[in-house]
Amino acid sequence: MAKISKKQKEARSKVDPKKIYNLEEASTLVKEITNTKFDASIDLAIRLGVDPKKANQMVRGVVTLPHGTGKNVRVLALVTPDKEADAKDAGADYIGLDEYLQKIKDGWTDVDVIVTMPSVMGKLGPLGRVLGPRGLMPNPKTGTVTMDIKKAVSDVKGGKIDFKVDKTGIIHASIGKVSFTSEKIFENADELLKTIMKLKPSTSKGTYVKSVSMSSTMSPGISVDTNLD
Repeated sequence: MAKISKKQKEARSKVDPKKIYNLEEASTLVKEITNTKFDASIDLAIRLGVDPKKANQMVRGVVTLPHGTGKNVRVLALVTPDKEADAKDAGADYIGLDEYLQKIKDGWTDVDVIVTMPSVMGKLGPLGRVLGPRGLMPNPKTGTVTMDIKKAVSDVKGGKIDFKVDKTGIIHASIGKVSFTSEKIFENADELLKTIMKLKPSTSKGTYVKSVSMSSTMSPGISVDTNLD
């Protein structure tokens, strides 16, 4: 059994495991219990009362966090030459087409988001086995397959994230860094949770949001009030 460090013990002592914190309290507490030497990510885990195996209960969407994620999101724009200038102006990290398709085929996936055009999707299809498991396959529903490449790249760079309920019924999302103020953490978390609430499937019965937990890298989880209406 792994030994708990002094800092971990101190962090756990500040979190009452029997208490359900409101979102503002959690946004303040998560900073207090984080002792990493690096700028830790802050994550939300939202357990939903849906059956992800049923297509009409799949919850997925996009949200633009008011204060971004705090991460440097690496964007690959797979575009034809006429769209390369738009991708560059918007801040894409990698821009091109055939050379990057070959790199991906060879196993390269050192990016966070791929943005492309509808006409290119046919070429990406055979790479689904590489991109799919890594969550990198562009999708019109998340705005990453579009003719407006400039807006798509700008949105991603500006804090737009996509989320999807996993097979266990949980949505995991990073909503900031511990260096953010508690107000920014709260506002980012609130925006994500409100967006998820709006996506409640009409076929979902019973309790929609079963639990919400906020944590930072290596910190204990903080139970958050699920009364989000």
